[in-house]
Parts: sequence; C-alpha cells; structure tokens
Amino acid sequence: MSIPTFILASASPARRKLLQTVGIDPIICHSNFDESTIKLSDPIKLVETLAYAKAEIVASQFDLSLVLGCDSVLAVNGEIYGKPESEIEAINRWQTMRGSQGILYTGHAIIDGKIQKKIIRCGITKVFFADLDDATIQAYVKSGEPLKCAGGFALEGKGGLFVEKIEGCHSNVIGLSLPLLREMLQELGYEVRDFWQHD
Repeated sequence: MSIPTFILASASPARRKLLQTVGIDPIICHSNFDESTIKLSDPIKLVETLAYAKAEIVASQFDLSLVLGCDSVLAVNGEIYGKPESEIEAINRWQTMRGSQGILYTGHAIIDGKIQKKIIRCGITKVFFADLDDATIQAYVKSGEPLKCAGGFALEGKGGLFVEKIEGCHSNVIGLSLPLLREMLQELGYEVRDFWQHD
C-alpha cells in the first residue's frame, strides 16, 4: 500500500527532533489552536482533547495525509501545569516541584486521511525532581528554557540536570512517546520503517 505523507501538527522543535532521530522527517504544520478554549480538570482528557483538536485543524488542510497532534501537561499534587506564563510563575512552580514528583501526560492523536481513521492515546510518565535551592531555580528560569516547556522544564536541555529519575517512557517527557507512536501506527496498519527517509 502507498504510505501517506507524515505531518506533525506542532511547532515544537523537540518533537520534530525526536521524529528525525528515529528516521521520520515530518512536514511541520502548526495548528495555531487556542488552547485556552479547552477547560478540563482531568489531565488525560485535557491532553487528548488538545492533541486531537490540533491534529484535526491540520488534517483539514491536507487530504490523504497522516497527521500527528500532541499536547503535554505536568500534574503536581493534583495541579495541572502547562507552560508558565511568566518568570515569577516559573519560579513559584519550581519551588513547589523541587524535591517532589509529578506526572507528565502527553496526548497523542493521529488522523489518517487516507483510510479515514483516527487514534487518540495518552502517554503517562512519573518524573522525580531534585531539591533545588532558590538561586539555582532563579538561574534556570533566567535561562528562558522553562518558559517554553509544559511543566516548566526540558528534560533534553538544562532541565535534565534537575530530574533525579523518571518512571515510564523517557521520550514522552520530551513531548512524544516513541513506543506509543509505534503502537498507534501499527494499529493503523503501518510500520515505523514505512516512514523512514530514504536517499
């Protein structure tokens, strides 16, 4: 069977790099979906709804393509965190997170326009944070990295210094669970190798 074009409905450089690392070079199409329009208290429903909304917008622009949408949030003590909106918010959040643990939820939605099928899943990973002092938190926030990431940290960046351990899928914390992606593609009748780039 012919393989559809793989489109990533996300502007996240980390997600794109993860896909490229495993041989998939997606077309990037940012959905520009307004995430503030979705208000849900259940983190799984929230990320799955957001991931699907992003994929749906992009899928409507491309016929016969395979579109992947993702969205991540971090829950600490039942509180759901997306990207911090300010440095002060990021500092306060890290003061809550330090020495504690959180659960990183990433919603994955694939819409296959070729066979008119959609699959929506959620990856869940537990993250244990180091007990940082205030000076380190302030320096990390000043770097700007926490303001660009769900949960206020990037495992693949400076934030990796401050994560003691994780339980579950490593790439899920970066924004896209590669094992879950493989399973979803197989459910649609594909293998990951079908999307590898060949010279």
